[in-house]
Amino acid sequence: MAINYVTQFQTQLDQKYAQDLVTSDLGLNGAKFINAQTIQIPTITVSGYKEHSRAGGFKSGTIGNTFQAKTLAHDRDISFFVDAMDVDETNQVLSAANITNTFETEQAIPETDAYRLSKIYADYKTTFSKTTDTTVLTKDNVLTVFDGWMEAMDDAGVPEDGRILYCLAAVQTLIKNASQVARQIQADGAADGAINRTIRSLDNVKIKTVPAGRFKTAYDFTEGFVPAVGALQMNMMLVHPKSIIAADKHSAIYLWAPGSSASAGDGWLYQNRKYGDLFLLANKLDGIKINNVAGV
Repeated sequence: MAINYVTQFQTQLDQKYAQDLVTSDLGLNGAKFINAQTIQIPTITVSGYKEHSRAGGFKSGTIGNTFQAKTLAHDRDISFFVDAMDVDETNQVLSAANITNTFETEQAIPETDAYRLSKIYADYKTTFSKTTDTTVLTKDNVLTVFDGWMEAMDDAGVPEDGRILYCLAAVQTLIKNASQVARQIQADGAADGAINRTIRSLDNVKIKTVPAGRFKTAYDFTEGFVPAVGALQMNMMLVHPKSIIAADKHSAIYLWAPGSSASAGDGWLYQNRKYGDLFLLANKLDGIKINNVAGV
């Protein structure tokens, strides 16, 4: 019989994803699963006010309610066999808990970010034929680009609250040193008091720094994730989470004991599966802006 380690480690896994997953703010946004692999995305439209007549009564309006079905495609799994003596001779280093922690930290979480961010780019550019910004960012223009994005979102009615700026560490450094930024630096008064120059938000926009390896425009997911041939580096991306559906349908981690039919040997069989996908909302694309290195 297998032990389901998603159930065993649920709290720890939730904490790890919240801490280490850059894209943890993205979610379902009201979409519903209608079967094992399909989500249903609702779109509601309503007509506006009409002139009121004091003779009585109300003017009738129209309501539109449509659903778009999207099929999840990113279905991943892996298994590891660990000989019983390897567990014993490593003093439990090769235990299920340690394997889970290492795999989630070094593979599962980075791949989730890489897939989601590259899927945003792919859908934005290919599915919806939108144009990304290829300005070469410097400390003198990075805030000009950002301000232009913010202004465009404001004009389009994108909610101000909740916007997120995903960016490379190098771009965050540009923002720190931008000439338009007014600073107030304080130390704690101690002789060795540290000075903290970290910028966690900009104009009420949360800043999330993305490792460069998770911020390419395309990946090859044959084994793990590696940048695809011709992939470009993204520099920063301003999004409102309500523009995106990030669906995690299924997550399972099983451990089969030695001698069980699934382990097929004198050892422990570790199995891990994760199934989900990401989609953009066609009527909320104004909530997405991307800057990337120009292609050759």
